[in-house]
Amino acid sequence: MSLDITPLADPRPATSSRRLAWLASGEDDVPLGSAFLRLFTKEGQEHLAELRLAVHGAERRRGVGTRLLEAAVDAARTERRRSVIAQAEQGSPADLFLAARGFRQVLALTYTRLPLADVDRAAIDALLELPHPGYRLTEWEGTVADALAQSFAHSRRAMDDMPMEGTDFGRVVWDVERVVAAAEAVAQRGELLHTVAVVDAANGSVVGFSELVVPGDGSGDGQHYGTAVLPEHRGRGLARWMKAAAVRHALERHPELAGLRTDTADSNKPMLAVNDSLGYVPTHKAVEYQLDL
Repeated sequence: MSLDITPLADPRPATSSRRLAWLASGEDDVPLGSAFLRLFTKEGQEHLAELRLAVHGAERRRGVGTRLLEAAVDAARTERRRSVIAQAEQGSPADLFLAARGFRQVLALTYTRLPLADVDRAAIDALLELPHPGYRLTEWEGTVADALAQSFAHSRRAMDDMPMEGTDFGRVVWDVERVVAAAEAVAQRGELLHTVAVVDAANGSVVGFSELVVPGDGSGDGQHYGTAVLPEHRGRGLARWMKAAAVRHALERHPELAGLRTDTADSNKPMLAVNDSLGYVPTHKAVEYQLDL
């Protein structure tokens, strides 16, 4: 089989990463598959690369994926990366492909979805009315206001101990610049970012947050990007409080939205319990793989 692997240029480097890309083509330059390697560039993750590889179903088992993988791994070594991570749906061809080529399973994930048509609005309202002494909720669209920016950036350390099992993910270092850039990236894609945060009433600081991204036209499904509470404020029901507020926002502001999706590590039992209590239903499992270079 005639096979060419062509490196491509990514026209859209991000503020915290850049991408390398390859296209596999056969006779008559017919595309057969592609690979993207995201190279993280921010402090704490310079050792890491993330792989996304796809081969047309009719072209599998003909060496296309293997050649694309070789190109991506060679580039990761050239870029002095320590680890390459990739995700696959459990039991899929990609799952079997990665396991057979030296990747090891480091994290199991459960994907869930909340069908908004099935939401008990009275139950959501009741959750939001539960007292949380010493705390209050605040919400915003897009980029955080200047008055909360520093505090919000500081609260991102709530993700530092997120269960990642064996993943060599590093530690993401957040500052105001990165928080603003992340919000702007969502807007540039034409999507809508809504953030719910819990504020400590004693000092006005953000102690937890929950982010929801909705398609620009308000249809289809929204995606939870992250929900976390600072360790010293956990055990008070704040995560469920914020997520319930995000559900209410979706119902009120986006009546055409069909559902909300999220993914959670199987070892993150508290967040799995939050999702279950709000009516999220499992849709599938995924596996995070890692190749140690």
